[in-house]
Amino acid sequence: MISPWTWSYDRYEPRTERVVESLCTLGNGRFATRGAAPETAADAVHYPGTYVAGCYDLLVSDVAGKRVGNEDMVNLPNWLRLRYRCLPDDGPPGDWLTPDSRCLRHYRVVLDLRAGTLDRRMEFQDGHGRRLGVTHTRIVHMADPYLAAQRSTFRAYGWTGTVEVESRLDAAVTNAGVERYQDLDGRHLTGHHCGVEPDGVAWLSCRTSSSRIGIGLAVRTVTRPLVVTRASCTDTGTVQSYRLPLGPDHRATVVKTAALYTSRDRPVGDPMPLAVAHAQGAPAFPVLLASHRAAWERLWSQGELHVVNGDMGRLLRLHLFHVMQTLSPQTAELDVGVPARGLHGEAYRGHVFWDELFVLPYVTLHFPEVARALLLYRHRRLPAARAAAREAGVRGAMFPWQSGSSGHEETQSLHLNPRSGRWLPDHSHLQRHVGSAIALNVWRYGQTTGDTGFMHGQGAELLLEVARYWAGAATYDPAHERYRIRGVLGPDEYHDAYPEAAVPGIDDNAYTNATAAWVMARGLELLDDLPAARRRELCVRLELDSEALDRWDAISRRLYVPFHAGVISQFEGYGHLAELDWESYRARYHDIRRLDRILEAEDDTVNRYQASKQADALMLGYLFGPAELHALFARLDYRLDDDLWRATVAYYLGRTSHGSTLSSLVHGWVLARQNAKDAWRYYEEALLSDVTDIQGGTTGEGIHLGAMAGTVDLVERGITGLEAGAEGLRIAPFVLPEIAHSSFTFCYRGHYGVRIRLVEGRLGVSLPPCQDGDVTLILPGERRVTVAAGEEHWFRIASC
Repeated sequence: MISPWTWSYDRYEPRTERVVESLCTLGNGRFATRGAAPETAADAVHYPGTYVAGCYDLLVSDVAGKRVGNEDMVNLPNWLRLRYRCLPDDGPPGDWLTPDSRCLRHYRVVLDLRAGTLDRRMEFQDGHGRRLGVTHTRIVHMADPYLAAQRSTFRAYGWTGTVEVESRLDAAVTNAGVERYQDLDGRHLTGHHCGVEPDGVAWLSCRTSSSRIGIGLAVRTVTRPLVVTRASCTDTGTVQSYRLPLGPDHRATVVKTAALYTSRDRPVGDPMPLAVAHAQGAPAFPVLLASHRAAWERLWSQGELHVVNGDMGRLLRLHLFHVMQTLSPQTAELDVGVPARGLHGEAYRGHVFWDELFVLPYVTLHFPEVARALLLYRHRRLPAARAAAREAGVRGAMFPWQSGSSGHEETQSLHLNPRSGRWLPDHSHLQRHVGSAIALNVWRYGQTTGDTGFMHGQGAELLLEVARYWAGAATYDPAHERYRIRGVLGPDEYHDAYPEAAVPGIDDNAYTNATAAWVMARGLELLDDLPAARRRELCVRLELDSEALDRWDAISRRLYVPFHAGVISQFEGYGHLAELDWESYRARYHDIRRLDRILEAEDDTVNRYQASKQADALMLGYLFGPAELHALFARLDYRLDDDLWRATVAYYLGRTSHGSTLSSLVHGWVLARQNAKDAWRYYEEALLSDVTDIQGGTTGEGIHLGAMAGTVDLVERGITGLEAGAEGLRIAPFVLPEIAHSSFTFCYRGHYGVRIRLVEGRLGVSLPPCQDGDVTLILPGERRVTVAAGEEHWFRIASC
């Protein structure tokens, strides 16, 4: 029977081992360790990795005749390494054992989502019939952000002898987890020192090459039974050896307890002695395990979504697990953003993109203090965004498409097409819409939490500076009698230039322009809400006189949005591009998700075609409900009715290759809002995208955090139509038959424990008895209902 709280693998498959490692990663919001077998080092099959949030380093590589700098989230020393072999009393020593050993007879990996533990159970049998059972239990402690531990148990079946165990600290690691980055330098660690304390605690210290971040790692290894240790040091680590007696009635246990510090930690100190002291003083494994489980229990009580659908419920729980261990309450203490691939691997170099747009809605509802911290990461990088805007000749804040440690643009200048083997110019830094994503998250955080301290402080600065940038980026075109934004990329990412153009960028991306107009309108609204003294202060600092604010208002009402053939154009001129023979390409290549790579390898370019990588114009239907979207276009003096929007959705559905995991999520969301029959197919694809490695190798490089959080958000906000605001909670539910029963608890403006239940076409909203004050519900048709503490109200959902 499959447990609703476990994720397991019953066979060892080298071909998919890196996917297992990503999906079995354990973390606590500060650092994470991939679910690699401790017996293995990095090779073609296995890739151990440990990553600390926000620990980046920049290296320069020679690529295609150019010197190219790339900042990476650094793969830190491996604390897991443990190898072992049998020394029978009546025969020669056996080989060192790993999952790749030919004598492996049984293998099972179990990720316990409720407890946050990873168990790996193996059984080996040699040529003499001697069997050895091995069980590893691993945690990355959720309550103590510096600790991780692994307990390994050995059991002999039908023989007596000794198991020889080597416990290692290994800093001979590089960033080599992404094949297409192999031409780039990945040797980030230098200055290695190591040793073993008199009490047996092994340690190593090193630092990152250019960012000079100090790393201190210490491991206390305890065996049962206690035996004499042989210890030695290498250039890049330590080796501790043990010989443990085994027999049918005598098990042996090895517990490694690791403490990991960096020089970025607060209060500031030398990481190495801090790690040693922490490892020495750490509780025994049973105590650590109990407190770790208790921390996860609290986390689940605050963050769980319950769906009465066996397979889907398990998938959503897995997604939630990875969201919560990437962005846990521990994250609230750090200066970090939302890494697009979690802390699970090295794809995208650990950078922060716009994925927070898909992640923060869930985090804000359940862990508002974490959401606030993630927005403060952006605020601390306002100086870099302002400098980028000035360099571009405008005012305000121009946030980078890829952000890392400093807030400067970290997008690569070249990218490799694996199909053609060619390094190509990368213009994705022109995706200026990342600023609108930040502003939108600020606004929705404020609406949901009522955190006026943040909204009047850092939040106002963020949103207003993004609005100021858009006001400068827009130029008036007398021919159109409208403002235009030129030379950008939209979320599609395929189209980085017009066919035959000498310079990159496209004009008037509908998503970019519409969201820019929304940001400026919200900026004006926020200024009106600020206390008079704060408003005057910001207007003086940001040079927002009446003329500047009048310009914001004018642009927010007259930004150009192109149309063609009765639909919204993805960008100006999209309708003039050639149509692609989709069936021909599907027949030739089967999987055409990365159509851009296919065409480039054929010496063609996707810029010539009406073909999109992912939702672009349709992103508007993801961000805004129908009423809000219609109001946005009405402010721009465009008529957008349901018929035009449905035609737009249908148009782009047939012209999208879904080369991003976010694409199926957005299409599922948009179609669900239309009660379309295909909604479930797209949503299910988003649910399965990582566990089935739908993109053919990308999951092993790190999970897709935006898609995981977005699938949860669709059940919570999407199906219920939940939108939080100062007036109350708007609820506009619809029926999605595959998700007929669900429930979740969330925070709204100081009300903890607001609960929504969806049961057979009815929706219930309740408040716990201990809450102060009422909550106003705003139902379709602007009908208002007040829910008092201890009450529950039920409403029937209109059928489609």
